[in-house]
Amino acid sequence: MRRYNYEKQVEKWDVLEVTADGHSDKNPFVDYKIHGTFTGKHETVTVDGFYDGEGVYKVRFMPSFAESYTFEVTGSAVDGEVLTGEFQVTPAGEGNHGSIRVANTYHFAYEDGTPYYSIGTTCYVWDLQSDELIAQTLETLKNSAFNKIRFCVFPKHYDYNLGEPRSYPYEETPMDSSVLTKENFLEYTGKTEGNHWDFERFNPAHFQHIEKCILALRDLGIEADLIVMHPYDRWGFSQMTKEQDDLYWKYVIARFCAYRNIWWALANEYDLFPKKTVEDWERYAKIICEKDPYNHLRSIHNCIPFYDHSRPWITHCSIQRQDLYKSSEYVNEWRERYKKPIVLDEIAYEGNIQHGWGNISPQEMVRRFWEAVCRGAYPGHGETYMNENDILWWSHGGVLHGESHKRFAFLHKIMCETPGIGLCPYEKCGWDEVCAVPEESTQKYRMVKDYCLFYYSFMRPSFREYYFDDESKFQVNVIDTWNMTIEDRGVFSGKFKVELPGREYMAVQMKRVK
Repeated sequence: MRRYNYEKQVEKWDVLEVTADGHSDKNPFVDYKIHGTFTGKHETVTVDGFYDGEGVYKVRFMPSFAESYTFEVTGSAVDGEVLTGEFQVTPAGEGNHGSIRVANTYHFAYEDGTPYYSIGTTCYVWDLQSDELIAQTLETLKNSAFNKIRFCVFPKHYDYNLGEPRSYPYEETPMDSSVLTKENFLEYTGKTEGNHWDFERFNPAHFQHIEKCILALRDLGIEADLIVMHPYDRWGFSQMTKEQDDLYWKYVIARFCAYRNIWWALANEYDLFPKKTVEDWERYAKIICEKDPYNHLRSIHNCIPFYDHSRPWITHCSIQRQDLYKSSEYVNEWRERYKKPIVLDEIAYEGNIQHGWGNISPQEMVRRFWEAVCRGAYPGHGETYMNENDILWWSHGGVLHGESHKRFAFLHKIMCETPGIGLCPYEKCGWDEVCAVPEESTQKYRMVKDYCLFYYSFMRPSFREYYFDDESKFQVNVIDTWNMTIEDRGVFSGKFKVELPGREYMAVQMKRVK
């Protein structure tokens, strides 16, 4: 009888893991298979398992119902022996709302229906830093408003990223990075010379560590937007063969898909891969759709040209701005074109480095956030301030040095006051202001009178006049989005005037008094 272990009780939307001893000869990553079928009263789910090193195989399952389950695990890794068991799933605990789903076409909600308003950030390889820096990053996140973070499985090679990661995803050795300088690093981008990897043998320790990071984020209530591939590479990971890519995708999905806080980002800047085609990206997407039974969110990110976000496998648009100046201003157009949630994962970064994508002011970052939210989208943050040790939040994490992040909790609170799920732009309100109303309670060309949020961006009116009808009464608040103040101006009806301070970044919130 083969030895195997599992917990007899697990929380709904948590991970039930079956660990089994199996073959460790030949190449366990390709020569042996293992899979499991988990059955409850309301669902039956079959998933692939994976080899975790030292003769150990694992099969993971995320239950969606609080009820009794049974399982059968088998495969060539255990010589076809059927490993069976039963376990009890308890109700979800505090803070456990399940995975994120698309809601109201353009927005998100947790599995249990709780609205989710994304306030994202980017830290590409925070997970591949030292224990000390990772702990610092998690502490920063704990004290922030961020509830989503983009990061990579593969290490990153780019300006301010010339060091070595804590580990690599494959066995064998990397190129000699001592030859790299800030002047010549681009000459090594996309090269394979000097690297010696066995692309059929994963390094389990690399993935075990990433899992710890995913779980740490989950415990903080933060979604792990996992960038599975990216082009900023000197190790050859972006130029693997079709067969090597597919093996990698299946391994990553088998390991990570049972975590409720996973989002799949197929690529960061898919259009910068010189040897990948649209057919490749579509094949990866097909693998995800076939191998991830939990239907986690899926996206693909651009540098310049957008991918075709209308593709049915794409759940939401992950967008990098295409214009030097405009970003959030295009949200209305993108919502209309794609009919999906718009996530502005890269609207440039607050900072002062030389690159144009990394030196906007904190005021401009906050403006783009509010502009995006009031147009019915979800903005993302990044920070790139110069550092003598080249430790920039955008890639390494650590601590935040800017000012914009301090204002996101204030914005998130306003977002959470939305009746229903999500805001949408109301273009008929006026050509010289951005007006947001609740998504689910509006009809085309009809003003919703229950809730309105007006944003004046870089404009500086000293007053605004409003009129909806003669009967409705509105509680009016004037919001200073930069100084984070809310002034109660009282109740108005009919045609009324709201005095404003004549400075930038002001908003007016109206709630109907019934």
